[in-house]
Formats: sequence, C-alpha cells, structure tokens
Amino acid sequence: MRYVRWSAAAIIVAVGAAAFRLSFTTLRDLAVLAHIPAQDAWLFPLIVDGTILLATFGVLVCTGAPERRFFLGVLVIGSAVSVAGNSLHAVAAGNALPGWASALVAAIAPISLLADTHGLALLVRVAQRNSAPVQVPAAVVDEMAEDLAASELVADPASEPERVPVAAPDFRPVPKPVPVQPVRSRPVQTMLPIAVPVGGVS
Repeated sequence: MRYVRWSAAAIIVAVGAAAFRLSFTTLRDLAVLAHIPAQDAWLFPLIVDGTILLATFGVLVCTGAPERRFFLGVLVIGSAVSVAGNSLHAVAAGNALPGWASALVAAIAPISLLADTHGLALLVRVAQRNSAPVQVPAAVVDEMAEDLAASELVADPASEPERVPVAAPDFRPVPKPVPVQPVRSRPVQTMLPIAVPVGGVS
C-alpha cells in the first residue's frame, strides 16, 4: 500500500509539472500575441496560475467560513481563464489577436491583483478569528458552575468505598479485686531427741 501511495504522489507531481510547463508556455505566447512586450510576457502565466493557487489555498483554509465562497468563485473564474487562454492560443495559430481579445488579456492582470489582494485580506481575517479566544456568556458560565456544585453535593453510591463491619466494643464490668487474708502459720514445736537403745527393744 505504501508503494501505491508513493507512486500516485510521483505521478501527480510529474503530471502537474508537465501541465504547468505547457500552460506557462502557451499563456506566455498568448501574451505576446496580445501585444504585450516579449520580455514581460512570462509574467502573464504567473498571474493566472498564481491566482488559481491562492484561491485553492483559500478554499482549503476557509472550510466552514463564509469567505470560502469568494475563493470558490475566484478558483472557478481563474480556471476558466486558463482554459480559455490555452484554447485561444490554439485558435490564433501564431497570428496577432484582434483588438477585443487583446483588451481582455490586458484586463486580466489588474483584475487578478484586486482578487489576490482581497483574498489575502480575507485570509488574515480568518486567521485572526481562529486565534481569538472564545467568549463564553456569563449566563452559561453560571449555569455550568451550578451544575458542577450540584453534582458534587450528590454522592455517587458506586464511588463510595466499601464499608467494613467493625465489632461492637465489649463493655462488661471488671470485677473488683478481693482482698486475700494472710494465712497464719502454726508454731513449730521443737522435737526432743529420743534415745534408742542399741540392739533394739527387748
């Protein structure tokens, strides 16, 4: 798939370069046939193709903006002028253009200047609009704050931690200590020695 993409991109670049080369040469010759000096004739195709490129960029940048209609109109008109110029060059077959056709070719340059200048101003306005901070109404901000406060007050049962049962404390009374009476010891009597006769008792 990657090779297909690269091949398609290469084909587009090659076709675009060839088309620009042929269109440039044809429009330059058309400018010469319209009595434009030969040393300045190369500017005519730059004016036409440059206006088309500017209109294309404007259509891409101003997506969803009201200024996009202007660039669409310039793109359609510029493309029509380029196609008509190439066709007129083929019909002229190297002969000088009549007065009315030369007047139309000469009018393209100032009209393109007006269109390009206005298009640049529109692009600057769109860029400033996109970079400006969005102003949120105060009522919307207050409503969002109230909703946030209400959501914080309402507890979510699923978010509460699981409670672990704790055994109740035992409050049994502690028995009082019983005093122990000391045990009196009996007096020990001294035993007298007893004489036992040797040889036993007869």
